Amino acid sequence: MSAPVHRLSVADYSVGYPGRHVVSGLSLPLVRGGALTALVGPNAAGKTTLLRGLAGLIRSQGSIEVDGRELHGLSASAYARHVTYMPQALPQRVALSVYEAVLSALHATPPEGTSKADLRRRAFETLERLGIGDLALAPLDRLSGGQRQLASLAQAIARQPSVLLLDEPTSALDLRYQLKVMSVVRDLARERGMVTIFVLHDIALAARWCERVIVLSNGRVAADGTPAEAITPAMFAEVYGVEARVERCSHGHVQIMVDGLL
Repeated sequence: MSAPVHRLSVADYSVGYPGRHVVSGLSLPLVRGGALTALVGPNAAGKTTLLRGLAGLIRSQGSIEVDGRELHGLSASAYARHVTYMPQALPQRVALSVYEAVLSALHATPPEGTSKADLRRRAFETLERLGIGDLALAPLDRLSGGQRQLASLAQAIARQPSVLLLDEPTSALDLRYQLKVMSVVRDLARERGMVTIFVLHDIALAARWCERVIVLSNGRVAADGTPAEAITPAMFAEVYGVEARVERCSHGHVQIMVDGLL
């Protein structure tokens, strides 16, 4: 039996910090699960703030619905059962092993009817799926930046949320592990019908792996569509201030060549 396809809708949404709105009145057409969505844009466009708001970590206004259920007004624990957020970096000096960190994330929002043995098994299976089972007993504070990023991703995906929000999950990874992460998350999104949104600075990576690309600029949506629809020379000129060519390779994937500043 296939998993249900989850849905996220955002309407008239504003989020920011005391005295400063970063995103104001933003609405997104329905984001469907089972596929990857990239959130791209220049520095200070509001990408991380938007993700943190959608994760319920900072106060926001407007509507956030998952599968038709409004999330505003839910308790923190109830909210976290629907939406999981992976930050850019884990906190420093955490006195836990990788396995303990994943298990603690599962204990924070355990699915109903799940035993402690089930949670332990899920923690190990998640590490194995990411290819870091050998790091299970390694202390978090002794890992490299890339290893910590993978441990953080394991915490996020182990919880099996309806909506998974990932903030630069590949920034500290080498090329092989970038592909590993994108492949694993894509497969999980398909298996679970999960809404999956990445913040990515690497637009070529977004174009290669994500079915939908949302371009954010100054807290507003500048483009939204398939990679071919959203990633265009006109978008690069308007949003990034650069002259770029967008072509297709022999495999049909979008290729980006930046020629210079405008």
